[in-house]
Amino acid sequence: MRAVITVVGKDMVGILAKVSSICADDNVNIVEVTQSILQDMFCMIMMADTSECKIAFTEFSDKLEKFGEENNLVIHAMHEDIFNSMHRI
Repeated sequence: MRAVITVVGKDMVGILAKVSSICADDNVNIVEVTQSILQDMFCMIMMADTSECKIAFTEFSDKLEKFGEENNLVIHAMHEDIFNSMHRI
């Protein structure tokens, strides 16, 4: 099972490292990542393998969102099936 994780917010040191650390703590493997800085905004999309995640996906998603709120970032984790369904015509 894969998930799409998006992160958007004002650029600061360590965003990628901190989000990656949360993933590693719950045994979520980051398969692919793209990031860019648009003026002073940090934008990142990750594809993650959640098949070995130690906690429920909703709990993992909530943990990322909470971290985002605490750091003035918008972080969403969406199961790949939901993402694909939303983008079908």
